[in-house]
Amino acid sequence: MPSVYIKTYGCQMNERDSEAVAAQLVAKGYSLAASEMGADVVLINTCSVRDFAEQKAVARMENVIGQARQKRPNQRFGFLGCMAQSRGQKLIDRLPDVDLVLGTQKFHRTAEYLDDLLAGRRSQVVDIGDEPGSQATIREHLPAAPGNAGGARVTAFVSIMQGCNQHCTFCIVPFTRGEERSRTIQDILSECRELVTKGVREITLLGQIVTSFGRRDYPEKEGRGAFVQLIEAVHAIDGLDRIRFTSPHPKGYGRDLIEAFGRLPKLVENAHLPVQSGSDRILKLMHRGYTRAGYLRIISDLRAVRSEMGVSTDFIVGFPGETEADFADTVSLCREVAYDMAYVFKYSPRKDTPAASLPDALPEEVIEERHQRLLAIVNEIGRKRYERFVGHSVEILVEGPSRKNPLRYEGRTRCNKIVVFPGGERHRGQVMSVNVERVGTFTLYADPAVIGLGLA
Repeated sequence: MPSVYIKTYGCQMNERDSEAVAAQLVAKGYSLAASEMGADVVLINTCSVRDFAEQKAVARMENVIGQARQKRPNQRFGFLGCMAQSRGQKLIDRLPDVDLVLGTQKFHRTAEYLDDLLAGRRSQVVDIGDEPGSQATIREHLPAAPGNAGGARVTAFVSIMQGCNQHCTFCIVPFTRGEERSRTIQDILSECRELVTKGVREITLLGQIVTSFGRRDYPEKEGRGAFVQLIEAVHAIDGLDRIRFTSPHPKGYGRDLIEAFGRLPKLVENAHLPVQSGSDRILKLMHRGYTRAGYLRIISDLRAVRSEMGVSTDFIVGFPGETEADFADTVSLCREVAYDMAYVFKYSPRKDTPAASLPDALPEEVIEERHQRLLAIVNEIGRKRYERFVGHSVEILVEGPSRKNPLRYEGRTRCNKIVVFPGGERHRGQVMSVNVERVGTFTLYADPAVIGLGLA
């Protein structure tokens, strides 16, 4: 059977989608290639959140096609995901050598369409239509995490829903992913239980707005919404040690979810809370649905429940009309919260979003300067947050060889700090304690002497 190489751009949802496609292809007899050079089929799973991500994906495909004309004339090419959804046939109009364009509700059709293309039953395929029930089709997993083929996986992403109804004015996701559609709790539990039987110790629940899970499908029970009901059900799975989730919306942090961090020990003390801006004026223009004060109350409540809570966020700088005073509000919020980590993005206008037509677009040089300034502050605060761990013992779940240095191993603390230490394959899947001796860039390095080895 042919070999396939899948390149993924974008978020953890995209990573999960790519893994499910890869697992489905393997189940059909395809093999996974290590690079474009050795593949019969090259698929690029795309992101549309920023223009740069789209341009990068197109440029990568143009380069692959250019090399194939000289060296691999029978190679096939496809775009999957968000950019495929938004551009559709236009991608083939621009790159006629592309054979396959599949939207965000069609990932599970990849093997079927590749079979047709390779057998000559079709010459090209563009499928970006809606498909009822597609939220339940992303459930297959590879036996080892991508890039970590040497051993069984310890952590796994589980997609619990698709789509978004939030309609932030800067965001194209509701157009590329569609309206919110949730899987059933029983279906999710079945997938989680199967993963645990295969050695998975930590599960991350995924959704565009993961805290919106099932809100139209499951009534409240004893004051607990559908998402907390799901977490409780996953928490009851024997053999599972940790639960995470991403990406939430601050509006989803109700009292039931905040209290869940205090009473469910498997729900780790880690909260990614995308704020985007510290200015109430900009938040309103973004249609975020909360104020700075409301956001700060959530942070305070979380840290009251778990004082060691690790908090990260997303910022957008350079939103249309953002003044220096607005940016100063973002900087002050960053310092007030003292994030462990933050992703800082430059505003990118997206076609057909309300923000794209707002007046007072900022010059690129202003956006770049603010981007660099905020990044420096994030790094400064983050380093201080990480330095608190030096000289202390931390509990980690060992995931496997370090991604940057395969001679060392890495694990993750409950509050989501990566820890690199001189371990071995015997440590994979262990919950263990190590002593932190130094700090890198958003990484902790542990003392060679393992303080406590074994299950915790």
